[in-house]
Amino acid sequence: MDKKLRNRTLLLLALAAVVAFILIKVSGRQPVAKIAATTPVRQKFMSSSIASNGKVEPIAPVIVNAQSDTFVEKVYATEGQNVRKGQLLLTLDVRAEAAQLAAARGKLLRAQEDLQAARAGGKADEAARVSSDLAKAQAERDRLQREHDSLARLLAQGAATKDELAANELALAKAQADVEKDAAAKQEFQRQVGLDASRAALAVEQAESDVAALEEKVRQGRIVAPIDGTLYSLPVKTGQYVKTGDLLAEMADLRKVRVVAFIDEPDLGGLEPNLPVRITWDALPNDSWQGKTEIIPKQVVARNLRSVGELRCSVDNDKLQLLPNVNVNVKINSKERTNVITVPRGAVETENSKRYVFVVKSGVGDSRLEKREIQTGIADATSFEVLSGLQADEVVALPGDVDLKDGMIVKVVHMDNSNVKGEKDAGS
Repeated sequence: MDKKLRNRTLLLLALAAVVAFILIKVSGRQPVAKIAATTPVRQKFMSSSIASNGKVEPIAPVIVNAQSDTFVEKVYATEGQNVRKGQLLLTLDVRAEAAQLAAARGKLLRAQEDLQAARAGGKADEAARVSSDLAKAQAERDRLQREHDSLARLLAQGAATKDELAANELALAKAQADVEKDAAAKQEFQRQVGLDASRAALAVEQAESDVAALEEKVRQGRIVAPIDGTLYSLPVKTGQYVKTGDLLAEMADLRKVRVVAFIDEPDLGGLEPNLPVRITWDALPNDSWQGKTEIIPKQVVARNLRSVGELRCSVDNDKLQLLPNVNVNVKINSKERTNVITVPRGAVETENSKRYVFVVKSGVGDSRLEKREIQTGIADATSFEVLSGLQADEVVALPGDVDLKDGMIVKVVHMDNSNVKGEKDAGS
């Protein structure tokens, strides 16, 4: 009897289980997941700032170097002084160059005189002598030629002898040889004059070059400010010996300077031109300077134990407080938006380089999740900017103990309104 009762009981339990299973299948109902959710908010939104260190540089520095080995004769300016273009900064000892310049000018004068003489046909006295010798030889030859003609007529008349005619012919031949010799001498003189003119022209050109170079060296003995600006480096003193190429002075217009910011490699992706920059300097803790990013790094370099990109920023320095080469603190507000929709980072999932959220769609009774792709903009440590795919009045599921899936039935048991203050602030 007991055995039959036990079998009947087991059968009833099995039937009850089957009925329950069938009811569940028929109804299609599943256990309801309990979740937390939030609503997107509109607010002024700024991605996280980038903080680093940097160094101040002049944008257009002017550098003055020594052009010869010499001594600093006297220094007239002081480092950090604002100077005007043409203002005397220092003088160098150029007495040796001045003496060389005087000698070079004398040499140039002589070369110019030689060139003038050559172009005028040579030295007057020598040209006159050569011409005079030729004229005398030609006159003597012509006289002997007339005498020869006369003797020839007299000989035909019997009034002169053959010996007289022979003596005349001998003298005439010698006179003709003298003419030819003096003509050749004059021709050679003229050729030499032409050569002398070329040499004299080259000598003048070389002398002029020497004079110009020495004049420049003497002029460089007076170091003057080439621009209006700040003399931010003056490393020499009176009496100091300097060599060719040594730095004498550095200056620039420091009303606008460049700051080279050393940005760590992970932060480089958030940079772009014209982002706002704030500069502080430990030496003047109560002051700050504003600027903007200009040249974005194209490579990273090793700096001490860091891997950084060198970001160049232009900074206003109207009060001329920032000096070249000082170390400063740099803060970059990488991006900023106003009146944008934001959602918490935790509500956004990434799949195949696309971002999704689970929107809670309300229905009769329970709610259902809809997996929706969104386009995001800038981000900070807690939130994403939503560019498209989501409205400010929709409800977005937050991650919890259950894995969220498209179509899942859920029940919102907690609304996270931690962003409500940000929304009010944005609208105020």
